[in-house]
Amino acid sequence: MTDKNKFTLLLLFLIVSSPLYPQEKIKTSGEIPIIAWHGIYCDEMTEERFREQKEAGFTINFSTCANNEKLKDALDAAHKAGIQLIISTPELRREPEKTVRRFMNHPAVAGYFLKDEPLVSEFAELGEWAKRIQSVDNEKFCYLNLFPTGGKEHFDALGVKDYREYISRFDKEVPLPFLSFDHYPIINDSIKTEWYENLEEFSDEARKAGKNFWAFALATTHRIPGGVYPVPTLAMLRLQMYSNLAYGAQGLQYFTYWTPRDNSFWDFQHGPIGLDGKRTEVYDLVKEMNQEIQKIATVFLGAKVLSVHHTGNQIPVKTRRLTLLPDKVKALDTHGSGAIVSILENRDKKYIVIVNRDFQQEMKLTFVADESMKRILKDGSVVPANNYTGTMTVLPGDIMIYRY
Repeated sequence: MTDKNKFTLLLLFLIVSSPLYPQEKIKTSGEIPIIAWHGIYCDEMTEERFREQKEAGFTINFSTCANNEKLKDALDAAHKAGIQLIISTPELRREPEKTVRRFMNHPAVAGYFLKDEPLVSEFAELGEWAKRIQSVDNEKFCYLNLFPTGGKEHFDALGVKDYREYISRFDKEVPLPFLSFDHYPIINDSIKTEWYENLEEFSDEARKAGKNFWAFALATTHRIPGGVYPVPTLAMLRLQMYSNLAYGAQGLQYFTYWTPRDNSFWDFQHGPIGLDGKRTEVYDLVKEMNQEIQKIATVFLGAKVLSVHHTGNQIPVKTRRLTLLPDKVKALDTHGSGAIVSILENRDKKYIVIVNRDFQQEMKLTFVADESMKRILKDGSVVPANNYTGTMTVLPGDIMIYRY
């Protein structure tokens, strides 16, 4: 071989292996809204604080301000940092039309807060309040968060016979563009048995209503009668957020961002921002979680859920066991506590989303598919699924995504 030919081959090798020809990545279609619930205190709402929140991957802050003048300053600071607010002041309740007219054109306004966890007896009044706001501004959303599921005593207190009635009556009486609920599933280092039942029912009722839904992860330890919600690990955050996404959530929320002050009953401790106003290690975990989510947001944003099933020796209450393999899949088996297996459709692609349902133990996943199947890596890269061995380890609470 001549020196010239050797040079040509070397040049071709360098071109092919050059970063000028990067690995395929999924196309970005926008960001999933990520909400800091009980976010920055109004008296702490500076541009610097909002930039800190933005750095952690949040897109929306929710906190209450004492009055509209303080809210105006907060909106200006948030806008400079690229954060939006769900606004809440006493004036929004007393004079909704006047308050909305004042702030509706501010670029940092995301929406208007109504109430957290209402009873059925409050629905009619909340519906009228929402209509008054929407009569002035029907582009930005009114926001309200619903109770989680529970037992008979809980439903009696809410004023319904069951949880589905609670959701459907709310949707009929309070005209909001999407539904939101909270459920903090990890307590005393175990998962509440009714959590996936809650996700099943809430996502199904949202689908029936033709609306998106938002869901939560718990980021702040606190006590309740009979138990303690722990300081979250990355695996706990992954399990909550990836389960929400597998069921079709279109907005993700953290309770809380700033550790609530003066609350001796709940004994809130160690949120992402501590009681002293400084970051805790949870801030870094939440930041890592949010970065992970946005790198693969295109899979979930605007996706239609075709099916959700579960694997394992025991599957959660009122969920469905995976009995038929998805299209183009030759083998799918999990070894461990089990997994969520969700099929999503987004634009002209279908995705198989597999979530390890255990936040403490790894899961062995056997997955074999035909040659057209792709795997979506956590950085958004797209690679042939068959490039990987048939059996792999899924970290606690973590996710595997395939596309066909």
